[in-house]
Amino acid sequence: MLKKALYGLLLAGLLAAPWLGVYPLFLMKVLCYVLFAAAFNLLIGYTGLLSFGHAAFLGLSGYTTGYVMQTLGLPPEVGLLAGVGASLVLGLVMGILAIRRQGIYFAMITLALAQLLYFVFLQAPFTNGEDGLQGIPRGKLLGLLDLSHDLTLYYVMVAVVVLAFLLIVRIVHSPFGQILAAIKENEPRAISLGYDTDRFKLLVFILSAGLAGLAGSLKALVLGFETLGDAYWTTSGLVILMTLVGGMGTLLGPLVGAFLVIALEDRLGDIGQGLASLTGISWFAGLGESVTIVVGLIFIVCVLVFRRGIVGEIVARFKPLRT
Repeated sequence: MLKKALYGLLLAGLLAAPWLGVYPLFLMKVLCYVLFAAAFNLLIGYTGLLSFGHAAFLGLSGYTTGYVMQTLGLPPEVGLLAGVGASLVLGLVMGILAIRRQGIYFAMITLALAQLLYFVFLQAPFTNGEDGLQGIPRGKLLGLLDLSHDLTLYYVMVAVVVLAFLLIVRIVHSPFGQILAAIKENEPRAISLGYDTDRFKLLVFILSAGLAGLAGSLKALVLGFETLGDAYWTTSGLVILMTLVGGMGTLLGPLVGAFLVIALEDRLGDIGQGLASLTGISWFAGLGESVTIVVGLIFIVCVLVFRRGIVGEIVARFKPLRT
């Protein structure tokens, strides 16, 4: 009951946020990374598979959606479906190649394949190399909703992300999700019970890739451009950071982690200017140029103090009280 009330408050906050003075473009960017982190958490938090190649799905879907809408002139719903479809196919290929390995070997294979795709994007003519795809049109959804208006696109994004989140919740609480939890806790035990663990891991890898692809397609649609940065390995590191800071293996953890990291990246300069004016210390004014250092310090603090992540620690401390 408490969880439902909390989810209801979050949804109400999302619906009301643009009317409370929060910039819709910023909120949409946060929602894209929230979905990206939730997709990654489905893999690492509930199955125990650490992928260093999730940036490949974000980048591929963004380029696919941008190309379909800009070059082919197709509507946004086709662009989104094309981006997700491309990520699902890539997830199948990467999964088949990597899923039979475990631990660091699995992580390194995903990283190598993602970097291989990054260099393909760097050389491919349809990506425009380092310039990226610029001026991706938003178009009209189903020929009815004009997505060029930020508020309209925002509420469409809220609907899509909420539906994707409900899908993740359903996966986690289904019998399939229980098998994933068993694989995470003790894979040899799951094998001894007769489960084909490789098949289950491949399926969850494909699902995670598709959801990450949806995040990449939405991001290209929102920002109107797609660059090589989304496919670079640092983006995979960023989503790992979001998940660990928020709380790995929790449903709300990626939401908190993504919001915290993106808010810092976007607003740290303003926060620094405010601190400089309040304290008179000019050093704070340069915080906007030190985003990586500040985010790294937050990560260190979370590892030392909140080992389960922010949400994970709250849940761990609340359970004894509830009992």
